[in-house]
Amino acid sequence: MSYLLMYLAVFLALLLVYVHRHKRTERVHKDDLRQSLAIGMSEPQSLHPVIDTLRCIGSGSCARACPEQALGIINGKGVLTNGAACIGHGACLTACPVEAIKLVFGTERRGVDIPNLRPNFETNVPGIFIAGELGGMGLIRKAADQGRQAIDSIKSRKVTGQADHDVVIVGGGPAGISAGLAAIQHGLRYKLIEQEDSLGGSVYHYPRNKIAMTAPVKLALVGSVKMGEIEKERLLEFWHDVVAKTGLELSFRERMENVEPRADGTFVVHTSRGAHSARSVLLAIGRRGSPRKLDVPGEDSSKVVYRLIDAEQYRNVAVLVVGGGDSALEAAIALSEQAGSSVTLTYRGDAFARVKVKNRLRLEEQQRAGRIRVMLASQVVSIQPRSVTVSCQGTNEDLANDAVIVCAGGVLPTPLLQKVGIEFETKYGTA
Repeated sequence: MSYLLMYLAVFLALLLVYVHRHKRTERVHKDDLRQSLAIGMSEPQSLHPVIDTLRCIGSGSCARACPEQALGIINGKGVLTNGAACIGHGACLTACPVEAIKLVFGTERRGVDIPNLRPNFETNVPGIFIAGELGGMGLIRKAADQGRQAIDSIKSRKVTGQADHDVVIVGGGPAGISAGLAAIQHGLRYKLIEQEDSLGGSVYHYPRNKIAMTAPVKLALVGSVKMGEIEKERLLEFWHDVVAKTGLELSFRERMENVEPRADGTFVVHTSRGAHSARSVLLAIGRRGSPRKLDVPGEDSSKVVYRLIDAEQYRNVAVLVVGGGDSALEAAIALSEQAGSSVTLTYRGDAFARVKVKNRLRLEEQQRAGRIRVMLASQVVSIQPRSVTVSCQGTNEDLANDAVIVCAGGVLPTPLLQKVGIEFETKYGTA
C-alpha cells in the first residue's frame, strides 16, 4: 500500500509540473497573439498553415517545429500567433502527427495573387514556366521537384525560332538549382541567373541554426538525397557542394528586369547585366521579389547589402541600417552587440509602429547605452566610399561609414509578370 501511495504521489507531482508548464507556455502564446494583433502583425504574407481544430490534439509539435515561433497552443489547439513571421516552409505540416494542418495562401481579408499554371508548370504565356515559391510551393522538396519537372516539359517543347539558350532560369533557390541540374542532364543550353550573391533563395534568409528541411529531395545528376531534419547552414553547404561537383554555372548579382516575347515564340530576358535570348523561360523566383532600393547615388557600391546574415563580420565597423520594421531593428540590435561597432539606424517615419514590443524595448535599451544612434524622420541622400549623407528633419549630415544594410522590404514581381501577360488568381485562404 505504501508503494502505491508513493507512486501516486510521484505521478501527481509530475502531473502538477506538466500542468504548470503547459499553462505558462499557453500564457506566452496568448501574449504573442495579443501583441501581433496589437501591432498589425497577425496577417501572414504568403503560404501559411491553417489548423483544423476538430483534428488538432494540441500536441504542440507544430509550435516546436516552427523556426520562426509563429505558432502556439491556445485552449488546447494550435494557433498561428504571429502570421507575419511565417515564411511558409511547411515544417509544421510535416511535424503534425494527426494531419490537422494544410498550407494555404491569403486570408478572408487579404488575398494573395498566385499565377495560373498548367500541370506541366507552363503559364498561359506559351514558353514561360514557373516553379517553386512564386507558383505557390514554398516546401523545399516540392519546389525542387517542380524545377526538375518543369525542365522535363521544356525539353519537349517545340519552337521554330532560334535563340542563344534553350532556357533561361531565373532564381538560385531549390527550384532553380534543381532546374539547372536537369538542364545539364538533358543537354540543354541554359543560363541560370540569381539577383543576389548567394545560393539558397528564401532558405538563405532563414534564422541561423534553424531546421530548413525534413524530407528527402530528388535531384537530377545527384539522385534522391535523404536529409531528414537539417539546419539551414548544412543545407546551404549541401547546395554549394552540389554546384561544385556537377559544374552547375550560375550568374550571381544579375537581376531580371523584363521578359520580352518575340514573334517567333522565343524570348529576350533583359537583366541588370544585359539581355539573353531563350527558347523558353523558367521563373524559379521567390515571393520576396527584389529588394526595395533607396534609389540614391552610390547605392551600387559593394558595401551596400539588403540583409544581415552574420553580425560578427561587422566588428569594428561603422554601419548604417535603413528601415523601420522588425528586420531593421533586429539587425541594428545584433550589430550593436559586436565589439567596436558603430551603429546608426535611420527611418523615414516619426516612430516605429509595426514592430514587436521586445524589439522596441531592446532598441531603446541599446540606445540609452550609447550603442545605437536612432535617426527618425530621416532618409539617406547619398552613399560615398567612406561616408553616407543622411537628411534628418531638413538638415544634411555626413556620417563616417563602412557598410550600409537596407532593410526596406521587397518589391513583388507580380506587376512585371502581369505586364508580360501572365494571368494570376487571387487566393483568399485557399490552397
